[in-house]
Amino acid sequence: MSRQSEARPSEARSRLLTTATRLFYAEGIHAVGIDRIVAEAQVTRATLYRHFPGKEDLVLAYLNEVDRAMRGQADEAVAAGPPAADAIRALSTSIAQGIQSPGFRGCAFLNAAAEYPDPESPVRKAVLAHRQWFLETVTELLAKIQETGAEPAARHFVMMRDGAMAAGCLFDPVLITETFLRGVERLLQVYAVTDYSGPAGA
Repeated sequence: MSRQSEARPSEARSRLLTTATRLFYAEGIHAVGIDRIVAEAQVTRATLYRHFPGKEDLVLAYLNEVDRAMRGQADEAVAAGPPAADAIRALSTSIAQGIQSPGFRGCAFLNAAAEYPDPESPVRKAVLAHRQWFLETVTELLAKIQETGAEPAARHFVMMRDGAMAAGCLFDPVLITETFLRGVERLLQVYAVTDYSGPAGA
């Protein structure tokens, strides 16, 4: 078998995943059927099932790609080793840029959670695992400013981020992101000088 033949399955998988990612995010997971994905990816059903035994496997691969992108976003924010507060600002700015990007339709994980309410669903578990990673990442950054109250402050940050992601596809994204970034700045100011216990403490 030639190298070109060996490469075809990975190319087909990439096309399937790219197509599914675009359609799932733009139109919703349940709204997009396998036939649509196969047709737009220009592969056969047999090829799809060779790489993804079922639609749920494709959904999980889609969420894994989004998770990988967001982890890269977080890594980039801290890669240069800035002070923790500046890393939080950089992460917030990248979130704001995403909200203002063309085709933005909210948080892929929150959208998936709305479609998979069963707590035992592998998709739901993937959503929760991603969110736990994000909370822990923000908590670790805030703990570098001061350890006391890092987790409640991180929960406050995640709630503001969730609100901005939800509102950003419904209202003026520029206004939403300006509000979000002001909220983050205020959170950092209050957190740095108080024994932070949550939004009520602000």
